[in-house]
Formats: sequence, structure tokens, C-alpha cells
Amino acid sequence: MHGEKTMSLKQKKILSYALIFGAIPLTVIFGTQLLGARKYVFLCFAVTVLCLAAFFVSVEHGERTTVVGTVLVAVMTALSVVGRFAFSYVPFFKPVTAFVIIAGVYLGAQYGFLCGALSALVSNFIFGQGAWTPFQMFAWGMIGFFSGVLSKQLIKSKLFLYLFGAFSGVAYSLFLDTWTAIYVDGTFVFSRYLTLIASAVPVTAVYIVSNVIFLILLFKPIGRRLSRITKKYGLYE
Repeated sequence: MHGEKTMSLKQKKILSYALIFGAIPLTVIFGTQLLGARKYVFLCFAVTVLCLAAFFVSVEHGERTTVVGTVLVAVMTALSVVGRFAFSYVPFFKPVTAFVIIAGVYLGAQYGFLCGALSALVSNFIFGQGAWTPFQMFAWGMIGFFSGVLSKQLIKSKLFLYLFGAFSGVAYSLFLDTWTAIYVDGTFVFSRYLTLIASAVPVTAVYIVSNVIFLILLFKPIGRRLSRITKKYGLYE
């Protein structure tokens, strides 16, 4: 009986990873090319459904812990949205990535992924939805996911945490440049992509600096509170 349950958990995990690393990126990239920029509403809806499916498939806690985890994701998403709005007057200098990393570290990979994806979707109701939204959802979602995977190392080493924050800024910029390349040419042209990467260096530098600064300011105080809650409810062990 126990073996069957373990096998079932493994299958759910495999399905969740297949959605995160397979279905979602394929939908984002090929959906943009096949449907075009004008069909972004359908694309955003499809990516949102896949993100939620990947999350709920992987959740295997009791009802109480699931509710607590979902509430904490909602709170962290709200904080990232408010933070993005509060710093809207400073171009590209935003705390969203820091909040997503913190969510991933203290809530787990799947919770971090959902927080990242929803942060992009919800905040763009303020800043404007478009064909770039699914790319932002996936980019921030993956940052949250790998924050959960590397949580022990990120908590243990401040240097590794800040380097991860800096790398996240680079990775986010590189992936968003993919969307720009597709938008400009209607398809992905590698030479155009390299040109965009070079022209985006100043923006990427701001991403790096802002991520590190906000992690220095927010990681410890918010992390301490999340740690107490997750330990109390056995959410993330």
C-alpha cells in the first residue's frame, strides 16, 4: 500500500516537472510564433492554467497546510505586485525577483514557481498585459522554482544568495530578449537575439543591482517570518 502511494507521488512529481519544463515553455515560445502577438490573452490564459496545474498536481499535503501555503503564495504575490508598483518611477529597478526568490526558498519550488508566474500576471493588470506576459510568467516562475531547489544553499551562504540574485537578473533579461526577438522579426533570429542582448546590457545591469539590493534588505526579515509559519504548519520540510 505504501509502495503504491510512493509511486503515485513520483508520478505526480514527474507530471508537474513535465508541465513546468515542457508544456509551459513550449506554449510560451511556440504559442507566440503560431498565434502572434494579438492572441496574447489566450496565451496568458493557457500558461496560467498550466502553472496552476503544475502546482496543484505536486501538492500532497493535508488540507490545512495546502490552504496555508496558498495563502502565503497570495501574500508574497501581493507584496511583489505592490513592490513593483511602488518602484514604478525607477525604470527596471524592482523588488519582484527578490520576493519570488524568498517565496521559493521558504515555501518550496512549486510554491515559488506559482508566486513568480502570478506576480507577472497580476502586476501586468497595472503595467499592461501583452504577448510579453507569458514570457515574464515563465521567467519569474523558473526563478522561484530554482530558489526552492537551492534553498538550503541560499539560506546557508549570503554570497551564494546574492550571486543567485545577480544571475537571476541576467537569466530574466536573456529570456525576455527571446520575446523581443520573436516580436521584431515574427520568428526567432539568432543574430537579432545577440544584438538585443548587447543593447540590453544597461537594463540587465540594473536588474542585477536591484535584485541584490532588495535581497539584502528583504531576505532576512521576511524569511524569518515565513520560516516560523512553515515550521508551525509543517508546510515545507
